Amino acid sequence: MIGLDTNVLVRYLTQDHPMQSKRATEIVEHRLSPENPGFLSVIAVAETVGVLDRAYRFSDKVIVAAIERMLQADVLVVENAREVFAAMTALDEGLGSFADALIGALGAKAGCSATLTFDRRALRLPDFEPA
Repeated sequence: MIGLDTNVLVRYLTQDHPMQSKRATEIVEHRLSPENPGFLSVIAVAETVGVLDRAYRFSDKVIVAAIERMLQADVLVVENAREVFAAMTALDEGLGSFADALIGALGAKAGCSATLTFDRRALRLPDFEPA
């Protein structure tokens, strides 16, 4: 297994840099395999979503499709895949941000009864309560 940084994933997904996108595509499509997959930490996934949202201004639907591709790729191992899926679903349903939903899902996985927040939008998510 080999770890992939956010920038490799972003270049692969956006194909916006001639040299780096080509290299990222070579890595994902030719170097990685089910026997030697790429590892995506939950931090790399969250950073990627943030970059696609803020820097590239991709719509939630496009970001959800990108996350779905990551989760379905047999050459990628996504850390905390169930929680990433839950956060993706929350984003897709307009319940809150990917990052907030991921924070709540990871807290629930860790055994938290709730995650306290001042963020009104996050309060729409099931794992949050007002601070």
